[in-house]
Amino acid sequence: MQTNQSNRNWQEVIAEAKLALRDKWDEIEAMKLSNQARVLRAFRQHQVSEYHFAGSTGYGYNDSGREVIETLYAQVFGAEDALVRPQLVSGTHAIATCLSALLSPGDELVSITGSPYDTLQQVIGVKGNLASSLVQTGVTYKEVALNEKGGWDREGIKATVSPRTKMVMIQRSRGYSWRPAFTIQDIQEMILVVREIDPHITIFVDNCYGEFVEEWEPCHVGAHLIAGSLIKNPGGGLVAGGGYVAGNSDLVEVVADRMTAPGLGRQLGPTYGLNRWILQGFWMAPHVVGEALSGALLVSKVMEDLGYRVSPHWLDPRGDIVQAVMLPSEEALLTFCRGIQAASPIDSFVQPVGGAMPGYEDLVVMAGGTFIQGSTMELSADGPMRSPYIVYLQGGLCKEHVELALIEVLEALTPAKGDNI
Repeated sequence: MQTNQSNRNWQEVIAEAKLALRDKWDEIEAMKLSNQARVLRAFRQHQVSEYHFAGSTGYGYNDSGREVIETLYAQVFGAEDALVRPQLVSGTHAIATCLSALLSPGDELVSITGSPYDTLQQVIGVKGNLASSLVQTGVTYKEVALNEKGGWDREGIKATVSPRTKMVMIQRSRGYSWRPAFTIQDIQEMILVVREIDPHITIFVDNCYGEFVEEWEPCHVGAHLIAGSLIKNPGGGLVAGGGYVAGNSDLVEVVADRMTAPGLGRQLGPTYGLNRWILQGFWMAPHVVGEALSGALLVSKVMEDLGYRVSPHWLDPRGDIVQAVMLPSEEALLTFCRGIQAASPIDSFVQPVGGAMPGYEDLVVMAGGTFIQGSTMELSADGPMRSPYIVYLQGGLCKEHVELALIEVLEALTPAKGDNI
């Protein structure tokens, strides 16, 4: 922050935004309470105890902590069963494991929410020429384009999904695209359309960034399987790594066999002393997600008031924790990310620049001075170095951090705001 005077000016702008946000923040507080109660009921029902904190090594047999964690995830997420494992190194890994486990040569996969995000396109085989991609191994892939407003297309789904389709995939979050995240109501309506076509089609939801954003999860409204990352919402900012899969028990068992080996399945998987962190992170997740949502609303309101295009608008319903802001230039994108980095507790002195990232065609700039590498539940911002220049901000373990970082961003953007917005 440059001067006390300019700091006070931005604080006045933010104070005005807070007044406008009061009712929306109250709604988030009510949702946090409801979700926290749901998690508490599960912890109490399954009598989580200190002895569950002990982890396992080697093969990981008889890990009671791991077993209770997976029971909690299944119950809270409205599923029959779950896998919650540090061996799933990312959300993409969890999703790829599900797809490769459940799709065989000759099967058809249809994405009904447009193109998946960049790294998953390589998993499917839309981009690249990897021998291990689904397309290269004989899986047929189709996708239903979104409509002109970025919403899902009912008629497009009916025209594309057929009894030949083995699985439909729904990406809840926006990825690197200027479209709204899908709400639970959206997902429920999509599921009903698919079931009208063929009730036997497996419905899979990429749930990354969406957990605890609403009072229900996709399995509550009919999804057969969901997957996500523990360094996003459900880890509560405490878990050092891992991913989860939840859904119908027969599907989870097949995924478990792919995760380890056929016949070994879920029985293997050491937790290396991480059980306490996974349990505590899941306990904290409803509160932390609410804080991230409150921070995202603040960024949306302030940036829109200053003339920037934002998605979602601060009054819009939200399906994930991501806030997108369209910036006028590559330099403004870098400046925004550098402001977030400067306000980080770790590596605040680092200057983010565009760099090559595995799975992405464009250079990507990433800001995130996080305690856990890549933890987007902690405050982070990133975006591809391409036009239109959009920054995607997510996370914030407390909304106060988001506010302080926003001031830093505004201070950094102001001197260079010669670009028209």
